[in-house]
Amino acid sequence: MARADLLLKLVMAGNNGDSKLFHRTVEALIAEERSKQHHVLADRLAEVLRSATPSKEAPSLMNDGIRNFFYEIVPNRSLGDLIIPETVLEACIELIEEQHRSELLHSYNLEPRNRILLTGPPGNGKTTLAESIATALMVPMYTVRYEGIIGSYLGETASRLRRMFDYVRTQRCVLFFDEFDAIGKERGDQHETGEIKRVVSSLLLQIDELPSHVIVITATNHPELLDRAVWRRFQLRLSLSKPERVQIEEWFKRFQKKVGLPLGYAPKTLSEKLIGLSFAEIEEFGLDIQRRYVLNMPASDLKTIIRDRLKQWEAKYKLKSDESE
Repeated sequence: MARADLLLKLVMAGNNGDSKLFHRTVEALIAEERSKQHHVLADRLAEVLRSATPSKEAPSLMNDGIRNFFYEIVPNRSLGDLIIPETVLEACIELIEEQHRSELLHSYNLEPRNRILLTGPPGNGKTTLAESIATALMVPMYTVRYEGIIGSYLGETASRLRRMFDYVRTQRCVLFFDEFDAIGKERGDQHETGEIKRVVSSLLLQIDELPSHVIVITATNHPELLDRAVWRRFQLRLSLSKPERVQIEEWFKRFQKKVGLPLGYAPKTLSEKLIGLSFAEIEEFGLDIQRRYVLNMPASDLKTIIRDRLKQWEAKYKLKSDESE
């Protein structure tokens, strides 16, 4: 059975002739039925919604062309896999709880938070965190494809954005914008065209109008490029910086447990040698070790492999050359 608050809103929309409320409520009903695997009913509701929308503005909810606007990912990373600041973890856990207990919040006329802005240098877990939130919420993750969204003709980009948002409104999902500065640029930038400014305005309006069951997560390596109006759209603004020594040490403790063999170097020693690298680079270092271990079998020696890898990485990243254990 549909949520009582949605049925009440539907009656209110019909009684007041509020087409905007009507569309939002039906979109929420469609998402609700899809989450219950009631796809036939959800499709019929979507068809009714299309028929109730003037043909000039009718959203192409099931158009295959929509798939050109994003990559659909089945998330499989969990928050427990991540090594992130405690404040960031707590904020994400709270948002997840709000989404899981949204019916209680709705009964008090409150909405769960659904907009997150992630900042920080590349390779430190912004995309992985977005995927982990989708895993915790048990919803698909849609990563926006800018090559499919950004058009060369006047008005084309804003139109495509509108079509994409029309589709995701009917889904329980995480909508992820990586490198958000590519589309959310400061409108006061004198080097940007009027078209980009219109796109930013359209984008912000669409984000404002998304229902709370769509979690919008944006990530940027260059927060200084974002339009000032972007910042206030997001209830959570979280920063993911390069890992500190204690985080790298924890990573190597988990890595040693994963490979099931002593590394020959203490995790603390390795953390001191690799300080300054991003999590992505540290993960690549670990994969480098594993590859050499497999290729050198059966005479593999982890300590020797790590020592040799450290020498190579020292030259590449100018790391510490001290070989103490």
